[in-house]
Amino acid sequence: MAEQFEPLVSVVIPIYNGEADVPDLLECLRSQTYPHNRVEYIVVDNNSRDRTLDKLNAAKTPDFPLKPLSENQIQSSYAARNTGIRAAQGDIIAFTDADCRPQKDWLEKLIQTFKKPEIGLSIGEIIGLTGNSLLERHATRHEVLSQKHTLAHSFCPYGQTANLAVRRQAFEKVGLFRPYLTTGGDADMCWRILRETDYQYEFSADAIALHRHRATWDELQRQWQRYGRSNRYLHELHGVDLMRDATWSEIGYRGLRWLLKEVPVKSAKTLLGRASWLDVMQTPIDLFTFRARSQGQKQAQLPEAAREIVGLS
Repeated sequence: MAEQFEPLVSVVIPIYNGEADVPDLLECLRSQTYPHNRVEYIVVDNNSRDRTLDKLNAAKTPDFPLKPLSENQIQSSYAARNTGIRAAQGDIIAFTDADCRPQKDWLEKLIQTFKKPEIGLSIGEIIGLTGNSLLERHATRHEVLSQKHTLAHSFCPYGQTANLAVRRQAFEKVGLFRPYLTTGGDADMCWRILRETDYQYEFSADAIALHRHRATWDELQRQWQRYGRSNRYLHELHGVDLMRDATWSEIGYRGLRWLLKEVPVKSAKTLLGRASWLDVMQTPIDLFTFRARSQGQKQAQLPEAAREIVGLS
């Protein structure tokens, strides 16, 4: 019989004003198939204004390895993750988000790749939770949250911290997350590990965390503006290419073409059962996200403090 691979793992999860997520999140952690005596769940409250920390503290029991912590000095999920990493006892540090729902075998499958000593990063897959709104169905169709997109980044592959595990020794070599960065920190961390050390990554496609898609236009706009800010910050930190701006002339041309050509054709196909209203709305949603990302990139300014890299100790 093959020897079981069960290193000590610390799961670090930042949370902010997430009291509504606490019950489902903790249920997902309790149901993990990875042995509870080989894992600790460190949930770091980032100065929430609701009852998040109270709910976490109330959930502590002798048979569940939950460690609630607080990061109240710096308002950043990366600062909260750093607080968790410093408190972690594990040889492997795994990350997910408070609004994610890791599947029961998530952790078990995510850490198996670390059997190989050359692996420093294990990147699990992120799948959108089923939603009924037009925007949620659009995001599901295009696998917006999938790690396949970040792994295909033209500069260097990376994994999103919604589903990522890192060998502790990698943090010892390159430092922790930039604590004052507000977006793009996952790419920055992965790139430092992959470009400054000999560690490699592996895509653990069967280690799955579910995540909610944005259901409203406001949420969608904030999401894509954040993507734009991230691109600007990574341009400043690593020299990655900026995406081209969305001009009003281009948006106007594509919008007019959609209205005069695509709407009549796709509407007719929808009525005949050969397409859907999601197909009809594809272009305006694409233009909306393109414009939002362009705005985020144009308006972003990297704070000087965000260049700081802090150490493990």
